[in-house]
Amino acid sequence: MTLTGLQAMHDPPREAAAAAVAACRRAGVAVKMITGDHVRTAVTVAAAVGLAADHDSGTALTGAELDVIAPDQFADAVERATVFARVSPEQKLRLIGALQSRGHVAAMTGDGVNDAPALRQANVGISMGRTGTEVAKEASDIVLTDDDFATIEAAVEEGRNVFDNLTKFIVWTLPTNMAEGLVILVAILLGATLPILPTQILWINMTTAVALGLMLAFEPKEPGLMSRPPRPPDRPLLTWALTVRILLVSALLVAGAWWLFEHELAVGASVAQARTSAVNLFVAVEVSYLFSCRSLTRPAWRIRPFSNRWLLVGVAVQAAGQLALTYAPLMNGLFHTAPISGEAWLRILGLALLASVAVAVDKRLRRRGF
Repeated sequence: MTLTGLQAMHDPPREAAAAAVAACRRAGVAVKMITGDHVRTAVTVAAAVGLAADHDSGTALTGAELDVIAPDQFADAVERATVFARVSPEQKLRLIGALQSRGHVAAMTGDGVNDAPALRQANVGISMGRTGTEVAKEASDIVLTDDDFATIEAAVEEGRNVFDNLTKFIVWTLPTNMAEGLVILVAILLGATLPILPTQILWINMTTAVALGLMLAFEPKEPGLMSRPPRPPDRPLLTWALTVRILLVSALLVAGAWWLFEHELAVGASVAQARTSAVNLFVAVEVSYLFSCRSLTRPAWRIRPFSNRWLLVGVAVQAAGQLALTYAPLMNGLFHTAPISGEAWLRILGLALLASVAVAVDKRLRRRGF
């Protein structure tokens, strides 16, 4: 035999892969490589994308080595290793099961028929849209249309932002609904005049949910979003710190509305005017609290005011609606409101400012509880 030449094939990782892997690791997402290639090839590719692995230290394991690991040590070995080479479909399934037994949320990528069982077993199965088989696509939860790992990292970031904004909306809307019910309940229990009428509560709910709350959906990503550790799967949506904040704002709304209602009556305002002041107080506190809810941990004044222009538009629309509710004769007749004085507006804005300060203090004290 005469040697006439050598042929080599190089399939380098995409340029964005290393940056995506680094971003995932900063976010607390462990990245592991499972491949059918030789272990040395796998270790070399892993190094190119920033995954440190070494066969001798046990951070790179072959399928043959996985077979001889004792069952009680298997999960520990899988947790420690970064690269798995020459693995069979059955072993991929065992790897996913071992990670899940440790309480991890496991996402698995794959493209071949032999990946289908592991894709189905994983918490999130991700198949390749371009090179993936139909079997893999059917078994997965997500089809990656561009076959790019960087897209997964971008999806994690976007998912965290969506979850943040959803939590912000819930934390913003619950105190108002709770306070509205408590105001009515307290008035009924005491046999007192209602500070707010049901039609006025309907106005608050209809307008603020659209003009104010909906605008939180357009809130941009917060700095350091991909530097946070993953959220534990068993952690409730509303933590103790957020529950305390909801109760705090609810209590401020109830106490403020009752005090303002009684004060307006004491200074000679009519019942309709006192109720109008209470309605405007609810909305003013919601507006001030809305700016606070743009971040669950950072104070409102540290957030760029023009980073969410839709929120400013919503506040302007809500303000116009409140002026119409207060001074337009047609709205006065429909919602039983009446024009109020400038002094009443000063009291309303002062109470809204007080609520903002209280929430800022609560943030300062409980920022570690989120």
